[in-house]
Amino acid sequence: MPGARALLLCSLGLCLQRGLTETRAVRHPPARIAIIGAGIGGTSAAYFVRQKFGDHVPIDVFERGDVGGRLATVEIEGKEYEAGGAVIHPLNLHMKMFVEKLGLSARPPSSSLLGIYNGKEFVFEESSWFIINMIKIVWYYGFNFLRMFMWVEDMMDKFMRVYRYQTSDYSFTSTEALLHALGGKEFIQRLNKTIDETMQQAGFSQKFIDEIVTPAMRVNYGQGAQINGFVGAVSLAGTESGLWAVDGGNKVVCTGLLYASKANLIKGYVNSVEQKTRPLRTGEGAVHLYQVNYNTDSGESYSQYDIVLVATPLNNGMSGIQFPSVVPAFKKHYHQTVATFVQGQINSTFFGCPKPCELRPTEILTTENPDLFFSSIGVVTPVKVSMKQSLGKPASDPVWKVFSPEPLTAEQLRLLFVTHGEVKTRTWLAYPHYHPPERLPPIMLHERIYYVNSIEAAASAMEMSALSAKNVALLAYHHWYDHLDKIDQEDLNEKIKSEL
Repeated sequence: MPGARALLLCSLGLCLQRGLTETRAVRHPPARIAIIGAGIGGTSAAYFVRQKFGDHVPIDVFERGDVGGRLATVEIEGKEYEAGGAVIHPLNLHMKMFVEKLGLSARPPSSSLLGIYNGKEFVFEESSWFIINMIKIVWYYGFNFLRMFMWVEDMMDKFMRVYRYQTSDYSFTSTEALLHALGGKEFIQRLNKTIDETMQQAGFSQKFIDEIVTPAMRVNYGQGAQINGFVGAVSLAGTESGLWAVDGGNKVVCTGLLYASKANLIKGYVNSVEQKTRPLRTGEGAVHLYQVNYNTDSGESYSQYDIVLVATPLNNGMSGIQFPSVVPAFKKHYHQTVATFVQGQINSTFFGCPKPCELRPTEILTTENPDLFFSSIGVVTPVKVSMKQSLGKPASDPVWKVFSPEPLTAEQLRLLFVTHGEVKTRTWLAYPHYHPPERLPPIMLHERIYYVNSIEAAASAMEMSALSAKNVALLAYHHWYDHLDKIDQEDLNEKIKSEL
C-alpha cells in the first residue's frame, strides 16, 4: 500500500515540522519584558533579566515615583540624609557586587554611642571605652551577647548558601521553597514563631530579649519582639560591626542598575495587567501575552509583553494595580513608620539627665512602653560630604532622625528638643506588619507573571529584594526555555558538590 505509506510518512513529517515549529516558538527570546517598580527590587530585576536574556530583548521598567522607591533621601540645609534603607551588612554580596560593578563607593555609617531607654531611664549606656562596654555587657546580660552573635552567625552561614545556588543558576517557585533549601525546617519554623519565643527556646534571658533584642526590632522594623523569628534574626544581623552604606545615598544603586540594564524607564502609573490572546501571523495557533495598561503625563496607553515582573507591594491595593482573573488579593498589611529629621539641640532633661547635662548617647533605642511616642532617635550624617564641607566649620546643631509610628506633634518636638530649626518628615509604608504564623504571597502570580516582593513577607531588606530579583529573573528564564532541572531542586548542596 504505497499510497498509505506515503500518507503516513507525510503525516509524520508534518507532525515533526509542527513539533519543531512549536519548539522554536517556545525557545525564541521574549519579544518584550515588563518590570513594574524601580526600587531596589525592580532595578535589580532589570539588571539580572538583562544578564540572562541578553542584550537584544527590550525591557520596560514602569515607575510612578522616583527611581529608588523606598531608598530615598531628604534634604536639610543643602545636605541629603538617608530617609529609607540606611545600612548594608558586610555579607550582602549582591549589594557589594552592585557597588563594585557600577563604580560606586562605600562609606561607613556615622559613629555613635548607644543608649537603651525604657521611658524612665537608660537601662544600658555605651561607653567610648571598649573594655568598659565588655564589663557592662557581661555584668548586665551574662554571655547572652556572645551567644546571640554565634546564633546569628549560624543562621548567616546557612543563608549564605543562596549565593552558591544562584551562581549555579538554581531558582525556586515559592519563597517557602527558597528558605527551606537554605535552612530546612528551622527557617520555616521561624516564620511561625515570634522572635521572643524563638530566642526563649534557644535559652536567651527575658531581660536580654526585652532590653536588647526588642529595641533592635523597634529601630529596624518599627515593631517589637512579636515579629517572626526569621525577620527578627535578620534584624539582629544588623547589629553587627562592619555595616556600611553607599556614598551619595543608597538610592544611587537603583539609578546605576537601571542604566546598566539598558532598560527603558516609563514614568507612569500602571492601572492593570491582563492576559490577551493574539493569533499568530501564519493564522495557525495563537500566542498569550500580558497587556500592561498605564497612565503617563501624555494620557492612557498600553503595551503587551511576554513576561511581567511585579516589583512593588500589592498588599491591600497598595499599588492600585488590577489583575483581572489573574492574581488573588493579598491580605497582609504594611507597617507605617515615620522618619522625622530635625536639626536642633536635644533636650537632655527629657531622658532624665538633670541640668546642666550633656547627653552622651547619640543613638537612643527604646524598649516596649506604651507611653513612648517614638521608637528611636539618633544623629545622622549626610550621605555625601564634599572635601570643602568636611574641612569647613561643622553646623552648630546636628541633624537627628526620629522614628515614630505617627507624625510628631509640635508638643512632642518641644519635649525632645530644646531648640530646633528645619524639620522634614517622611511617612512610609516601609515593610510588612509581621505577625506569625506568616502566610507568604506567591512568587508566581500567573504563568509568566512573577512577584519580586513575595520575599518581604519573610523579611524586608535591600539584599533580600536583590536576592528575590535574581531568583525571579532565573525563574522566568528557566520557564521560558524549559530548563525544569534548574527549578525547585531538592538537596542542592549535594547536587552542587557533584557538579563541582
